[in-house]
Amino acid sequence: MKIFIIGISGGVGSLLADELRGRGDAVRGLVRQPDQRAVLELRGIQAQVGDLESLSADDLAVVFGDADAIVFSAGSNGGSRAASKAIDGDGVKKAIDAAQIAGIERFTLVSVLPESWRERDLGDDVEYYFAVKKAADVALSRSGLNWLILRPSLLVDEPGIGTVSLGPAELHDQIAREDVARTLAQLLHTPGIGRQILELNAGSMPIAAAVRANTR
Repeated sequence: MKIFIIGISGGVGSLLADELRGRGDAVRGLVRQPDQRAVLELRGIQAQVGDLESLSADDLAVVFGDADAIVFSAGSNGGSRAASKAIDGDGVKKAIDAAQIAGIERFTLVSVLPESWRERDLGDDVEYYFAVKKAADVALSRSGLNWLILRPSLLVDEPGIGTVSLGPAELHDQIAREDVARTLAQLLHTPGIGRQILELNAGSMPIAAAVRANTR
């Protein structure tokens, strides 16, 4: 497969790129800085330098090229309202438009569990972030693309364990980024997965089996 990752230099996106290359896929992505591209190219990954905020949908469609699938794993991580709007909101909608222009049907969005940190007083900026993420989920679900929304629990940098809990509704706890990347790679390579919202948490089921259990 030929897969384009927005957010390829991030925690999940970088790990996903390695997972996909290990499966023999051709992986490309969008980065902001030339030094990020240079690091990726040392790993055999092609990257286009560009700013998601300033690229038009038409420009982004050209960057996507003949990809078989788009993965959007970029995010502001609950930063400023301006960043949340530009990346998690407008950025997703622009990428959807670009995929439609380029004729790319498959679009996978890494989102967030709505229950994340509900026990905390998050502050207005983080609450705004969650609202923007939900609006992006809605926009993708209504796009007509062959979409998939993956909502992982709190992301941590611990080593992956290769087992997860995956389904339409999951409890919010935490999960290793490595296991998120492995799950994404398996989802992308599984026929019968599409037009679904799946939530992901640490669990006891091997990733391949967890994905099969959600295959239509």
